[in-house]
Amino acid sequence: MNLKEAKNLRYHQWVYHKKMRNSDGSPYGVRVNGKVQTWKTRPDEVRVPIKRGLYEYGYITQSDLNEWTLQPQSKLPKRARKFIE
Repeated sequence: MNLKEAKNLRYHQWVYHKKMRNSDGSPYGVRVNGKVQTWKTRPDEVRVPIKRGLYEYGYITQSDLNEWTLQPQSKLPKRARKFIE
């Protein structure tokens, strides 16, 4: 995600991490939890409030933007399970 995309994010929009996955292999996603914060004196900086689940909150800053994307990555294939007879 680049700076322009981050500035255009809206409340309740989903953002996905490029490398992190949930335990089932699905993409790690968070929701935008408020207005994207920008500054007139620092136009190259941005702070995106995020929420995941009931109690996890945080921010995505301009230094973290390259780790996030707007499109979910494909789900990882399930590992082959061996059944013991």
